[in-house]
Amino acid sequence: MNESPLFTKTYAFLLWLLPLTAGFPKYQRLGLARRLEDSAYNFYEAILHAAQTKDATRWLRTADAELGKTRFYLRLGKDLQAVSFGQYEHGAKMLVEIGKLLGGWLKQA
Repeated sequence: MNESPLFTKTYAFLLWLLPLTAGFPKYQRLGLARRLEDSAYNFYEAILHAAQTKDATRWLRTADAELGKTRFYLRLGKDLQAVSFGQYEHGAKMLVEIGKLLGGWLKQA
């Protein structure tokens, strides 16, 4: 379960994201960085719940909403210049892969 590609790629995204947000300017760490981290953590928790309960569809929809928030906050970070274009591009590619895997799971559920 937890070693499926979705869990593996989500874990890799978190490993990439946390050092990135730690480097945000101080005035953005309590707002933008926190929201970005929280949405990524919430995404992971939602897919974990989906894998462990019979009500997978509900949790997968929650995960999809959290993934959308994560994309938004990452883009906002780029536009506010807390994230470089290269960092944004890398993170966005990771989120696209995660989204495809999530979409496949949603279709199955």
